[in-house]
Amino acid sequence: MSCRKNKKKNIWIKKYLKDIYVKKVKQNSEFRSRSWFKLQEIQKIDKIFKPNMKIIDLGSSPGGWSKFALSKIGLNGKIIACDLLPMKKIDNVDFIQGNLCDINIINLIKIKLNNLKAQVIMSDMSPNISGVKEIDIPKSIYLSELALKLCYSILDFNGNFLIKIFQGIGVDQYLKKIDSLFKIMKIRKPNASRSHSCEIYIVAKGYQNK
Repeated sequence: MSCRKNKKKNIWIKKYLKDIYVKKVKQNSEFRSRSWFKLQEIQKIDKIFKPNMKIIDLGSSPGGWSKFALSKIGLNGKIIACDLLPMKKIDNVDFIQGNLCDINIINLIKIKLNNLKAQVIMSDMSPNISGVKEIDIPKSIYLSELALKLCYSILDFNGNFLIKIFQGIGVDQYLKKIDSLFKIMKIRKPNASRSHSCEIYIVAKGYQNK
C-alpha cells in the first residue's frame, strides 16, 4: 500500500474513532450499530412505528434497526429480518439469512407472516461499496427496486416504507415511483448519517396500491 493510501486510511480511522455515534455504540453494545440512531431520529420526526405492528427489516445485520423497532412495537408485534450476512440472535425477531433475489427467500418471508400483510417494510440494504459512483449508485437502485417490489405483495394498505438509497442518476425516477404509491413521501438525512455520505433515507407513508 502506498504512503498516500496509508495516510488516507489513518485519517479515516481517526475520524471514525472520534465519531460520537461510534462512541455510543462502543459504550452500549445493545445499539449494535450507528444505524440505531438514524432510525431513532426518523421515528421522532415521522412516527413510523406503532405498537403491535408487523415489520419487515431488509439488510438487517447487525440488527440495529430491528432492536430499535422492537422497542416501539412491543412483544405483541412481529419483526421478520433478512440479510445476506449472519445476524446475532434478537429475541422476538425472526431472522432469515438469504438473498432477496431468491424467490424462496421471499416465500419464506410470506410464510413467517402467516400470509398476512406487514405494516412497515424498511430497508437499510447496501451494495458492496467500490467508491465509484457510476458502479455503486445503480447497484443501490437495484436493491431499492427489490424492496419496493416486495411492497406490492406484502405491504398493508396505508402501510409505511422506509429505505436507504444513494443519491445520483436514476434516483429521481425511483422517487417518482414511490410518490405514486404513497400518500406522503419525505427525504431525510439523519444527523447520524455521515455528512460526506451520499446516502439519504426515503420515508413513505400511506401505501395506496390495493
